[in-house]
Amino acid sequence: MAEDALIARFRPLLEAELAGLRAQSETTAGDRAPVALDQQSVGRLSRMDAMQAQAMAQATEKRRHQRMAQIEAAFRRMEAGDYGFCGTCGEAIAGKRLAADPAAHLCVGCSKGR
Repeated sequence: MAEDALIARFRPLLEAELAGLRAQSETTAGDRAPVALDQQSVGRLSRMDAMQAQAMAQATEKRRHQRMAQIEAAFRRMEAGDYGFCGTCGEAIAGKRLAADPAAHLCVGCSKGR
């Protein structure tokens, strides 16, 4: 598939995914906020549960930011004319791989460490 056709097919998918990730990040900002110490209304175990939920939300946000970085890197490859080609060996990335992950920057062989 020609690079222009790849970009036309996958850019809208990546844009939609990025917009969704940004929206999720905004929506869940309160989940990552510091847990207030209020011993009058929250018991010790409840506070520990809240801190655990906060830690899980922070870890999710970290993964979300990593994915956003992968998508932004795919946009840079599109602009540079490198989209759809493996960042290691330079061969074309299979269409099925890009369909599974439009932000993929390695072919299947290089991603497995040939």
